[in-house]
Amino acid sequence: MWTPAARAQLARSPDAYATSLTDAEWSVVMPFLPVPARKGRPRRWPMRAIMNAILYVLRTGGAWRHLPREFPPWPSVHRWFLRLARAGVFERLAHALTMTDRERTGREASPTAAVIDAQAARSGGTGVSGTRGFDPARRVVGRKRHVMADTDGRVLVAAISPANLHDSHGGVALLRASRRPWPFLTRAFADRAYAGERVGQATCVKVAIVGAAPGQKGFAVQPRRWVVERTFGWLARCRRLARDHEATPSSALAFLMLAAAMILVRRIAKHL
Repeated sequence: MWTPAARAQLARSPDAYATSLTDAEWSVVMPFLPVPARKGRPRRWPMRAIMNAILYVLRTGGAWRHLPREFPPWPSVHRWFLRLARAGVFERLAHALTMTDRERTGREASPTAAVIDAQAARSGGTGVSGTRGFDPARRVVGRKRHVMADTDGRVLVAAISPANLHDSHGGVALLRASRRPWPFLTRAFADRAYAGERVGQATCVKVAIVGAAPGQKGFAVQPRRWVVERTFGWLARCRRLARDHEATPSSALAFLMLAAAMILVRRIAKHL
């Protein structure tokens, strides 16, 4: 609730952008970022300024070249984004904060149940390169985001594929990728697109199909499945994810995981 106390906790400095990290949020993010090297040329730009610039692009959806002059030069910011993405920093940040936030709410750090779904994102335009496909069900040309979330909506595992890849193939990839970071998962909820032996026998995780009730007409909220739909709504606040503008699937995945991590960063920072 937007009470005066809540607004004070999330207030930014008048000299900073609304996307910039507060001191409390920076204290959460900083331990996951690489420290300066002991040898070689010293860093010209502080890592906090780099992260603020990356978050500005994520939240506003602007191009790298259009970064305001208050931020470091866009080639430096883009180079650091690629370096952090290739090192898996955003995935590790989301993984660690998911466990921290679960423990904060009184739950076990590692979940035992999850929800799976996919979202198709339109291509950013004809001038954007990269592997894409056509999803005939959603009539979308672009890429598909496959997401596994816990029963509270925190992103556990995500994957990027061309839009023409069926949801069941993405579900198999998510289930297999989840075994190492989340070994205690025993059940996953999904819609009818994930029915069949391909998904059900991919891992030891039992897949429960949640569908419409017999005789149902019109829209109705489905048990469990609404959680991951809400997660997609949370992620959609970042305009960089409104369409797929990335040249590579790895960059698209990095932005997705960073958006998921920032939801937890701000949630945890409020309680510091």
